[in-house]
Amino acid sequence: MQSYINEALNLLQEIIAIPSYSGGEGKRADFIYRYLINRGVQVTRVKNNLIAVSGKSACDGPTLMLNSHIDTVLPSSGYTLDPFNPMVNDGRIYGLGSNDAGASVVSMTAAFLYFSDNPAELAFNLMLLLSAEEENSGPNGVSLALGTIQKPAAIIVGEPTNMRCAIAERGLLVIDAQAQGKSGHAAREEGVNSIYIALEDIEKIRNHKFPKVSKLMGEVKMTVTQISAGHQHNVVPDICNFVIDIRPTDVYENSEIVDELKGMLKSTLTPRNLSNKSSSTPEGHPLLKCATELGVECYTSPTTSDWMRHHSPAIKMGPGDSSRSHRADEYILIEEIEGGVMGYINFIKNLKLEK
Repeated sequence: MQSYINEALNLLQEIIAIPSYSGGEGKRADFIYRYLINRGVQVTRVKNNLIAVSGKSACDGPTLMLNSHIDTVLPSSGYTLDPFNPMVNDGRIYGLGSNDAGASVVSMTAAFLYFSDNPAELAFNLMLLLSAEEENSGPNGVSLALGTIQKPAAIIVGEPTNMRCAIAERGLLVIDAQAQGKSGHAAREEGVNSIYIALEDIEKIRNHKFPKVSKLMGEVKMTVTQISAGHQHNVVPDICNFVIDIRPTDVYENSEIVDELKGMLKSTLTPRNLSNKSSSTPEGHPLLKCATELGVECYTSPTTSDWMRHHSPAIKMGPGDSSRSHRADEYILIEEIEGGVMGYINFIKNLKLEK
């Protein structure tokens, strides 16, 4: 087991050193492709997505997919360390994407290699999908890859959850709002101030409670996160733009939320994407049963992931802490990688997957 953990730790340091922003994952995909080929794994590449299926199992039954993403966000301005220098210090590996989601990538890869080397311990087929463009919800990421493979029976999505089992996650709905007024000279109190119209709408948003409350996820969360208006101090602005960040639950379609807001606000509302749905694991599914039997803590995740793009039952589980994601001087604990490799292997060994 230790050899697989060591492989994961080495692989993580190697991929941290290769910049892999969303849409520009080519060099990292090249490296991991060669790494898997050298380990005797057959790999299919779909643009910058890598797909491998355990070919040593005699089982022709259901398939479990392990899916995590190889892309990262841009480094924040607060970095004090080189984001591409995988420094190891005090039990931590530092570097951009080390936590989100490099730790899941290398832990899932190690687990996949373990079962490829020990096929007798695997009761079903195992697929590894290392996907691109998760951070920017790009068209050439997991959705593209899924169009080239058979639908798996179940999926573990690798994201930093402290190896807890997320059995649900909220969706994401971003709305561009525009309050329209009429320009005029500020000194003569002319025009209709679009900022005031926007403020009225923002106050309604701040106080609004959606009537349907999810038993699993609670209330829909809604926050205004950006606003802009005006170009000159003495001109009443005729346009005020603001952005609404909404985290839907499983009791609302995104279109329902948009319709409800349109009925109560004066501003024009334009959703950026209606497809980023909430997700949840079906009640009684073998993934849930396995988590319960192993004593893995289950919870509802407030963040989104590629889970929203899958159409098979899934959970989200991986090493690392979500609070470190997208922050300066990102890091992962070495012991978290150890827990990730062993945690995935143990979960897969105990999972009773049905066709």
